[in-house]
Amino acid sequence: MGNFAANEGLSIFVILVWLGINAFLFVHFYMAFLLERWFYTRVLLGQALSWARAPAACLNFNCMLILLPVCRNLLSFLRGTIQCCSRTAARQLDRNITFHKLVAYMIAFHTAVHIIAHLFNFEYFMDAQLNRNSSLLPFVLSEIGSGDNASFLNPIRTNNTSPTIVLFTTIAGLTGVAITLALILIITSSMEVIRRSYFEVFWYTHHLFVIFFIGLVFHGAGRIVRGQTLPSLQTNDPEVCSTRVEEWGNNGSSCAVPKFAGNPPQTWKWVLGPMILYVCERIVRFYRSHQKVVITKVVMHPSKTLELQMKRKGFHMEVGQYVFIQCPSVSRLEWHPFTLTSAPEEDYFSAHIRIVGDWTQALYEACAGDQTEPQDAWKLPKIAIDGPFGTASEDVFRYEVVMLVGAGIGVTPFASILKSVWYKRIQNNQDVFTKKIYFYWLCPETEAFEWFADLLQSLEAQMTEKGVMDFLSYNIYLTRWKEKEAAHFRVHHEAENDPITGLKQKTLYGKPNWDNEFSNVAAKHPGCI
Repeated sequence: MGNFAANEGLSIFVILVWLGINAFLFVHFYMAFLLERWFYTRVLLGQALSWARAPAACLNFNCMLILLPVCRNLLSFLRGTIQCCSRTAARQLDRNITFHKLVAYMIAFHTAVHIIAHLFNFEYFMDAQLNRNSSLLPFVLSEIGSGDNASFLNPIRTNNTSPTIVLFTTIAGLTGVAITLALILIITSSMEVIRRSYFEVFWYTHHLFVIFFIGLVFHGAGRIVRGQTLPSLQTNDPEVCSTRVEEWGNNGSSCAVPKFAGNPPQTWKWVLGPMILYVCERIVRFYRSHQKVVITKVVMHPSKTLELQMKRKGFHMEVGQYVFIQCPSVSRLEWHPFTLTSAPEEDYFSAHIRIVGDWTQALYEACAGDQTEPQDAWKLPKIAIDGPFGTASEDVFRYEVVMLVGAGIGVTPFASILKSVWYKRIQNNQDVFTKKIYFYWLCPETEAFEWFADLLQSLEAQMTEKGVMDFLSYNIYLTRWKEKEAAHFRVHHEAENDPITGLKQKTLYGKPNWDNEFSNVAAKHPGCI
């Protein structure tokens, strides 16, 4: 329980604060529209008024937050700043996409409540115009401002129309439809099944956020929801005058005709700051993506894994970071994230790309991966790079004991870490804070080991030569294999080197018992857990 609190306590606190602010805004604005100023508006709309305005306030708050988790340069800056004070706080930045999704769910929820409430509101507005009885207060209120339209309360000005027509002929209606359609497309295309199978659909529709935010900023400009003005409250007390409609505006009457006005748009005040930050973010990305990148080497590893070694002027990286790669000859719009597998000490940066989809297949062919003859350097495709961006792996050398767990191609961040270990500890004899690294690699098939085996073999040989074998302990698991293959492995199990990886450390079969693994590490390093 203590470890859970230490690891997850701050995350839970942040979520509770976020939920608390949402709850506070909802209740506060719900109650705000029960005040005297909105008395006549409630005569027309009832409780639907508050049910429309309260989620609108929460939408403003969450739309302010939604862009911040995807400002990668801002997060990288914050990571470098915060981790000097609190590594626990810095780790929260690694959950930026999770928080982005939570905020998106909250936006979807409040949007649904807001829309449903306004559907009722428009029906109430229409009913007030249709029931043309001068003794009914809703009709009297609907007729106010018919001449100059300066102080009207009911946005539906005639009974010869319909809510649908008003919906598509007002700023609030048009922007509301645009916002809703954009949000529906963004959310539906973000489902995991679509994101994994049709990434381009997810990528393109997500850019509808531009329409969403433009519509959001202008949505309140029409001032559809209106309340009694403060000066009018002095000449028409709703509690008194609502029952004396026939006296409104008469000479000597204490009840003047009420005047109404809408609140000025507020949304832009919430979202302007994050929008400016995001525009700056895009400008930085645009600038970096247009810096010249040179592919210095292309290596085809087994299991259809492509390695690109590249150089760019002024490029600096840390272990475990990632970049976004674009190949204009494949697609000018698609950017895909890949973990850097090179070490900061090397004079180039590299990425290992597994060929698993249309985009990676096209890149594989553009780099002549499907050809047996070497490709001339001038024939290699142009590459654009955005990054590098930080991850939790950056902090690996800040801990005395480190456990690295990778699965399949997910081992790529640890290629950078292990290479850096080799440069720091073995080649340059640097004293690093990290005293012990436990490395676990889980793969379903034998082919997945092949591209990474050379690095492990080199590390093993160098550590043996330098006498530092205790620094790195690695366990490689084959989680799925055929019976015929397993029998072959058992025959060679007594060989000095493992028949699959060529390492002295034998390959293990099945999945690790993590309870035992964590207990063993904790027992060996009681002061570090």
